[in-house]
Amino acid sequence: MAEFLRGKTVAVTGAGRGIGRAVALACAAEGASVVVNDYGVGIDGSAPASEVADEVVKEIEAAGGRAVAVADDIATMAGGERVVRTAVESFGRLDGVVCVAGILRERMLFNMSEQEWDPVIATHLKGTFTVFRAASALMRKQGGGTLIGFTSGNHQGSVSQANYSAAKGGIISLVRSAALGLNKYGVTANCVAPVARTRMSANVPTELKEIGEPEDVAALVVYLLSEAAREITGQVYTVAGPKIAVWAQPRELRAMYAPSGSWTPERIADFLPGTVGVDPMPMLQQLEAMAKAAAAKERPNA
Repeated sequence: MAEFLRGKTVAVTGAGRGIGRAVALACAAEGASVVVNDYGVGIDGSAPASEVADEVVKEIEAAGGRAVAVADDIATMAGGERVVRTAVESFGRLDGVVCVAGILRERMLFNMSEQEWDPVIATHLKGTFTVFRAASALMRKQGGGTLIGFTSGNHQGSVSQANYSAAKGGIISLVRSAALGLNKYGVTANCVAPVARTRMSANVPTELKEIGEPEDVAALVVYLLSEAAREITGQVYTVAGPKIAVWAQPRELRAMYAPSGSWTPERIADFLPGTVGVDPMPMLQQLEAMAKAAAAKERPNA
């Protein structure tokens, strides 16, 4: 074992199951002390319990590692702060945070209630913010550290998960903002968009051609937390089994300028379609296949 993380302390949210658990175990196996955070809720955010975090701590300790459980809800400022404070109190430092925690509440946009919107945004987006907020203050003083957020390919949009997609898009912007604001303090920030077999992926309405296991995702996270990745920041990586891909940074594709220095709707109608045009939306191309498959009671490939 290379022990990429020897001497480091890492906090992982959503670490009781699935990808979060795999990340926590991998970090411990690579020499890190680990804060295992999990509120222990169901996939919809209900019925919290602390047992899942405690069980992962037992696994790490049984393998000779060091870990401590924190069952707080990271959708609250107090919960995020406690994750960071526990790392310092238990292990004397905090070198990296990995925010995996998330829930799903599916509904079409026109039927989505406030009770289906708010908890998803709170767990994914605010939950990443609360941990990043507390960790970045500490890392700024330390002169270094690593922030890792978890997004999804669904940041491109989703038919029935507008809440989830909005949160995942927000996490990307939060990570890029952290990368810009903390670069001079030696703190890096990156995003991982996993495609792996978990409780959440079991509900995806398509057959995913490229998908791996939580352990594949954990390997990339360990690398991003290590000194070998100190120069990498502001990036979004997909990991799907044997595939790792990097997403493009936002940038203009085409532009046009008003001939007389100002626009009217009529002038825009004359110029925009042929000059600026549109950028095709890949997700739209999947909708027809999904509709046909649904009619045939099948799951289309994606």
